[in-house]
Order: sequence, then C-alpha cells, then structure tokens
Amino acid sequence: MKKAKDIMTTEVVTIDGSATVAAAMQKMKEKGVPALIVERRSEEDAYGIVTETDIVYKVTAYGQDPAKVAVHAIMTKPCIVVNPDLGVEYVARLFANTGVRSAPVIRDQLLGIVSVTDILRKGL
Repeated sequence: MKKAKDIMTTEVVTIDGSATVAAAMQKMKEKGVPALIVERRSEEDAYGIVTETDIVYKVTAYGQDPAKVAVHAIMTKPCIVVNPDLGVEYVARLFANTGVRSAPVIRDQLLGIVSVTDILRKGL
C-alpha cells in the first residue's frame, strides 16, 4: 500500500506569517501551487497553512485589500499534519473527514506536502 511519503510533493513552498496576502498570492502564482506552508517562528511553534480558498473566503469575499492583510490573519494554525508513513487511503479519509485539501507531511521536520491532487494522480 502506498504511503503519504510516496505521493507527497517534496518541494514545499513556504511563507512567513508576517508577509502580506498579496505576497502569498504572487508566490502561489509563480510556483503554481494552491497552498503555502507558513513557517514556524521557533522549533516549538506549529506550522500553519494558507490556501487559495482562505484568500477567496477571508479576503476577497470581504473586499479587503490583500496588500494590507497579513498571512497570519487568515492562515489555519495549527494545521492538520500527515505522518509520512500514513497509508494513502487514510490520508484520503482524513481529508474527507476534515474538509482539508492539502496538509504538510511532518516527522520532526517538514518533509513535504500532500494534496487531493497528489492522491488522485499518484495514489492509486
């Protein structure tokens, strides 16, 4: 059975929580990714995640200026994380039960990111 580590994307795009949503949107566009992992402020801190959906639902829908809103104001933190050895079926079930579409893969450190697209393209 395939595991999260077998289908994850290892080139994770990160952003600082103090960055603007406009900067996050630019980074997503440049890298062609739907989500960014928000960097930890310290070793004990949790990772966060900001997605295109967060931007649309929390910024655009309220007519806010993305250049004036910080990523930390709209990110999800702590975010749901996936163990690299978790089977793809269980990753899919976790996503279905929580409504998330992507999550960082972590074991002591950030290893990658897994998304519903990864499950569809590589998980079968």
